[in-house]
Amino acid sequence: MRETTERDLPREFLAYLQVEKGLSRHTLDGYRRDVRRLEAWAHHVRKSLPELTRADLRKWIAGLSREGLSPASIGRAVSAVRGFYRFLMLDGHIRIQPAEDLDTPQRFAYLPQFLTEEEIDRLFAAPDVSTFEGLRDRAIIEVMYAAGLRVSELVTLSAADIDLNAGLVTCHGKGAKERRVPLGKSAIHWLQQHAAGRAAYGQSNAPQLFLHRGRPLTRQFAWAMIKRYAKQAGLREISPHTLRHSFATHLLQRGADSRSVQALLGHSDIATTQIYTHITDRYLRAAYDRHHPRARVVAGNVKK
Repeated sequence: MRETTERDLPREFLAYLQVEKGLSRHTLDGYRRDVRRLEAWAHHVRKSLPELTRADLRKWIAGLSREGLSPASIGRAVSAVRGFYRFLMLDGHIRIQPAEDLDTPQRFAYLPQFLTEEEIDRLFAAPDVSTFEGLRDRAIIEVMYAAGLRVSELVTLSAADIDLNAGLVTCHGKGAKERRVPLGKSAIHWLQQHAAGRAAYGQSNAPQLFLHRGRPLTRQFAWAMIKRYAKQAGLREISPHTLRHSFATHLLQRGADSRSVQALLGHSDIATTQIYTHITDRYLRAAYDRHHPRARVVAGNVKK
């Protein structure tokens, strides 16, 4: 416990969120405030963050309510703390997740950011595929969107994980879970082009699928690459995880069922996938309001 308490776990968590989840600076600032607020409270009750129990966290939430925080602010704080303790569990600092069943006033306080299909096309067009680096980057973006990969799954892909003949990629997800996801013709084409480039540059024998200067990709590299091409394509600031959100959202918008999307994403709980259904519900509502001739006609204005 001594080693854990000496480490700045909130700072490590925020670094993880920035690289793995690709949250905006505004969202990260909110998470920082919420976790540091909990850290101050833990210090007040003379416990370290990993020592807090579910009962402790409920007392902390009750205190937030007494301080006058709005239900939305409390919901955001609970979401931040739940994510923080998931991170602690993934990193082996705790064995029991004390925040998993905490109540939150707002179930859908955060909605994932996704690109439209037109924006995806613009992002695809950004790399200069006349160069090997641009060809590699196009293949990376294609396979991330085609298979809904997490950035951690991307950087650990090996050449053996890709079966171009069958059109499948084997992903190694959270908790050492493995899943096989289909690849579309576009992704297969660019992976084939990348394979030819690997051969030309003497990388055919490298176990990793994607390399940068002869070394395996890092999460930081993928983050910077996506950010650079988004800016080049005139898109808002996005992250590698935006492609995963776009993958799920577009499947549901085009009629895929949530159970199939859950399997493709590798979610253990259907509730995690259902947030994308919530997004598509909003999308359909907006489309209906824009295009249905009587969507905005009030009863008193109906012609007889």
